[in-house]
Amino acid sequence: MSIGSLTEIAVDELKGVGPKLKEKLAKLEIENLQDLLFHLPLRYEDRTQVKPLIETQDGERVMIRVTVQHSQIQFGKRRSLICRAYDQTASIDFRFFHFMSAQQKKLQAGVELYAFGEVRRFGRILQMVHPEITYLSDEQEAPLLDSLTPVYPTTEGLHQASWRKLQKQALQYLRKNPIQDLMPRALIDQWQLMEITLALLWLHEPPKNTRVEDLSSEQSPAIKRLIYEELLAQQLSMQLQRKRLQKDSAFVMVNKGKWNRKLLAGLPFTPTKAQERVSAEIIHDLQSSQPMLRLLQGDVGAGKTLVSALAAFHAIESGFQVAIMSPTEILAEQHLNSFKNWCQQLGIKVAYLVGKLKAAERRESLALIATGEAQLIVGTHALFQEEVAFHNLGLAIIDEQHRFGVKQRLALKNKAPQGKQLHQLMMTATPIPRTLAMTAYADMDLSIIDELPPGRTPIQTMAISEQKRDQVIERIEKACLDENRQVYWVCTLIEESEEIQSQAAETTANLLAQELQSCRIGLIHGRLKSEQKQLVMQKFKAAEIDVLIATTVIEVGVDVPNASLMIIENPERLGLAQLHQLRGRVGRGTVDSHCLMLYGHPLSDNAKSRIQIMRETNDGFVIAEEDLRLRGPGEFLGTRQTGEMTLQFADIVKNAALIPEIQQAAKIMIKESPKVAQALYRRWLGYRHELADV
Repeated sequence: MSIGSLTEIAVDELKGVGPKLKEKLAKLEIENLQDLLFHLPLRYEDRTQVKPLIETQDGERVMIRVTVQHSQIQFGKRRSLICRAYDQTASIDFRFFHFMSAQQKKLQAGVELYAFGEVRRFGRILQMVHPEITYLSDEQEAPLLDSLTPVYPTTEGLHQASWRKLQKQALQYLRKNPIQDLMPRALIDQWQLMEITLALLWLHEPPKNTRVEDLSSEQSPAIKRLIYEELLAQQLSMQLQRKRLQKDSAFVMVNKGKWNRKLLAGLPFTPTKAQERVSAEIIHDLQSSQPMLRLLQGDVGAGKTLVSALAAFHAIESGFQVAIMSPTEILAEQHLNSFKNWCQQLGIKVAYLVGKLKAAERRESLALIATGEAQLIVGTHALFQEEVAFHNLGLAIIDEQHRFGVKQRLALKNKAPQGKQLHQLMMTATPIPRTLAMTAYADMDLSIIDELPPGRTPIQTMAISEQKRDQVIERIEKACLDENRQVYWVCTLIEESEEIQSQAAETTANLLAQELQSCRIGLIHGRLKSEQKQLVMQKFKAAEIDVLIATTVIEVGVDVPNASLMIIENPERLGLAQLHQLRGRVGRGTVDSHCLMLYGHPLSDNAKSRIQIMRETNDGFVIAEEDLRLRGPGEFLGTRQTGEMTLQFADIVKNAALIPEIQQAAKIMIKESPKVAQALYRRWLGYRHELADV
């Protein structure tokens, strides 16, 4: 059987699949029999056995056999049919909000039936809402199944009954025509794995003696097989993406380093050894015809901006344009201000492009970019837009890259001169745990600035109950009036709405203005115009504002060495990485700095853990590992995964020990069997990965 045989059987060849159902399946990227078989259950229901009522747990979905005691219509805000039934151990109420009179007539005293549904406990009372009911008669067999019932991920208008009918047909085909095992036999034997056909059969129809908890456990041979294959597919997709990128050539950027020497000579400090090492790695990449795809990690304040400047000026001295892209206008403005001073010294022309520019300013920037007069272009996602034409873009520097999706990065990549690839330098102030870097970032080279500049003082972090707010106000007064220091007060909300967050910040600013009448209060939030934000931050930096009230927009912001105290209100609403980013706004001078986390009651166990970790360490990598453990990779990655595969069976935290071995196996497989490697990753990822074609 050829590799593509299952992919050649379209879903509309199955009984019951017409144009409408085919369209719904296409939304889930299911177009053929292989896609269908690899659309695996999310969870399972046990309809293979009857459970006594007394043994049921709250929230458990079970099959029960009971006798009707009585039924009646209950009137109130909402009419409902209530049926009391019982077995030998307890009684239960069935509640139907949608029913017909014929249904009530059937639920007469003495009638025996099977019911399947979710049991809810209200004190001693058991209840099922809209259970699935099968009536018994002397002639009728019990509706118990021979295997557990799978529950599939679905889309609107596609019910579980339809999924089961489709999968039943697919499994009949699979039994007669086993799927080709694309994983090399040597790996199957080495890792002692189940055949893929047997694993799929077992997962779609687990035998009735299978414990439901085993279906999510590595102890199950089928789950173990899928964990290994999924991780291998993930590594193959990343490595093939890298291989595809390297097929094209990038500009070779070679020069005498005159501009960088001039920049370094004018600095009021000496770069750290880590900055020097990482800069050398980047310059080495730029001097090669292979496109650079490098991720630069560095904790808050580690000096990534200087490293990116050295990369940019090397490219510009070599005759190419450089684009610096930021996720927010406030961060783009910070880069603009940082680079402007350096660029003036070197005679480099800078253009600025963000969404809120006036029409005339925008036209001027676009013209400077198109002619090549602007050698350095700083902006936001506005740089992606079709009308932006670069003269000879050679290097893209993408800051806080996890906030950009794959499609956005690809759009910028397409701005390179025809037939060439851009060199790409991604930057993040969120340290990435090693296990995550080896999976989600396996397509990139990693550079880590693992050393803070001298003079940075550790930030002392304390957790204080909101009930002690008065003491916090006194601490702010002391910092501003007695110590001549400045303070951040960060407002957080559960709601994502920028409008609501901005209103909350305004309310807090008004309250603090009344309580801190001797202090100058400033306010910054997402609704302010770009110029207003910039003006407020400039005033804060110039010490014309004592206390800056802000939403989390200052997670990334300008350096204010005189700010030595930060209050984070409701820290329990933020993740560890964001708390660490916010805290990094202080501690940039030589004085002792403090972060007070003003928490509300009650705190969840997870929130207590996050706050405790923040109190114990300032190490961004320790915090990142804990953040990954608490939140999982999906949340940690943010938009990094947009358009890329997510893991259904493997867990990069639990399965971290497997990754180095699987990574090596993927390299060998691509080298020895590239077509089979591509077929294996596509089995899991489909044809969505734009860079992975070989």
